[in-house]
Amino acid sequence: MSETRPTPLTLTPELVAAARESKAWPFEEARKIVRRYEGRAWPAEILFESGYGPSGLPHIGTFGEVARSTMVRNAFRVLTEDKVPTRLLCFSDDMDGMRKIPDNVPDRAFLEPYLHQPLTVVPDPFGGKYASFGHHNNAMLRRFLDTFGFDYEFASATDYYKSGRFDDILRRVAERYDAIMAIMLPTLGEERRATYSPFLPISPKTGRVLYVPMKRVDAEAGTITFDDEDGEEVTLPVTGGRVKLQWKPDFGARWVALGVDFEMFGKDHGPNMMVYDSICAALGGRPPEHFVYELFLDENGEKISKSKGNGLTIDEWLTYAPTESLALYMFQKPRTAKKLYFDVIPRAVEEYYQFLAAYPRQDWKERLGNPVWHIHAGNPPVVDMPVSFGLLLNLVSASNAHDKAVLWGFISRHAPGVSPQTHPELDRLVGFAIRYFDDFVKPSKVFRAPDAVEAEALRALSDRLGTLPSDANGEAIQNAALDVARGIERYQDHAKKSPTGGPGVSVAFFQMIYQVLIGQERGPRFGSFAALYGIDNTRALIERALKGELVA
Repeated sequence: MSETRPTPLTLTPELVAAARESKAWPFEEARKIVRRYEGRAWPAEILFESGYGPSGLPHIGTFGEVARSTMVRNAFRVLTEDKVPTRLLCFSDDMDGMRKIPDNVPDRAFLEPYLHQPLTVVPDPFGGKYASFGHHNNAMLRRFLDTFGFDYEFASATDYYKSGRFDDILRRVAERYDAIMAIMLPTLGEERRATYSPFLPISPKTGRVLYVPMKRVDAEAGTITFDDEDGEEVTLPVTGGRVKLQWKPDFGARWVALGVDFEMFGKDHGPNMMVYDSICAALGGRPPEHFVYELFLDENGEKISKSKGNGLTIDEWLTYAPTESLALYMFQKPRTAKKLYFDVIPRAVEEYYQFLAAYPRQDWKERLGNPVWHIHAGNPPVVDMPVSFGLLLNLVSASNAHDKAVLWGFISRHAPGVSPQTHPELDRLVGFAIRYFDDFVKPSKVFRAPDAVEAEALRALSDRLGTLPSDANGEAIQNAALDVARGIERYQDHAKKSPTGGPGVSVAFFQMIYQVLIGQERGPRFGSFAALYGIDNTRALIERALKGELVA
């Protein structure tokens, strides 16, 4: 179990009233759980569950499920004024057989002899530090959830099956075997129907998880009879971890056994939701409330897969951005499919700090729609961020800085009194910016030489900057740049109007600046960048571009 407990909520009448009206999706989901018990006494606790299949290393989608479930849990706590105990169980289906070898293990041949054995029996291919492949992957998941500070309990299917915690529900599956088969068989193809059983016995001879038909199911004795891999007939108790359930019956049976009230899962489970619910009801339970979210895609638009290892890993995201930016990405539009690759990181970081800055100025209705309320369980920190992540990236690009001290030289001159000691959150972002630039921006930078019109525009811009005081702010620099552009026909936008009534400025002017000076297609507001980088440094950068040194 994680040692971190839920942050105490400061409940006020204004907060509770706003929560009851909030349209934010976690509150919408939490209201489903409230309605679930209308007219009934509350149970001893409300159980939220999140499932994990440890067939491969945990990916960001796994984290997203726990993060989103936590957001709904916190919303529920507000709606019930924190009077109903809640618990979040992260359940690992680690007794599942290893049906194929993941692509991202060090030595695939090492695992071949263990195909179809339970994941908690397959040896750890990552140096043997853990008792099994399943234990390794479970540890990787728990490490991050603990680092992030989630309040959860971890549960292992292997432990639950072998300890007898599922014995009662397994006997009930045997008793209601025909009802479950009546639910399952219409969903299967003809060939699969001929051999299907909700029970998957573990071969007492080979240790493999067997997909074999049942010859007999004795509900009174609580046993199943089948032919083992060598053709010999075997009878096993359904209890004590000698069998496990197929994944669809397992969903419904687990809900009944544990009393789950809320579980979310990806869209790929959507077509099976009615099957899960029907099995749950057939076993005498009430299906939990559901939330079906869209899948994450890699940069090629393909579904992220644990076994393929495509898309971003948790550790990769956290190498280049704070955890809060990842939580923001999970909060936003959960029912919309989103690509999850390195290019999305800078925007997520920028938006997180924008939402954080807006929070103190908002009323309760706006706050409950602000992602940072949900990310921080109702207690967002107060953070002063005088420089944005986008500006930091462009500062690294322009200065070719590779250590934090160089960047802090620019920052401290631009914002006197700001230092790593006074602004540790900004210092953290400086490190992220350097790493992200080195690995993703720098390799893709393409400088181009200015044509004659562009060169003249850059000379005029440099001259105009030279008339400004060295401590000119971003607004003054931006206005100076706009004045230069308005005098050049190529950059006049007659569909816009300037403050003096003349033509406005085309975005092509600033695109040209970033293409020529930074080697990128776009960047933050030019005035803000030049103020941070310094007017003299910006003019020197323009001079280098005009001499062709940047292209070279």
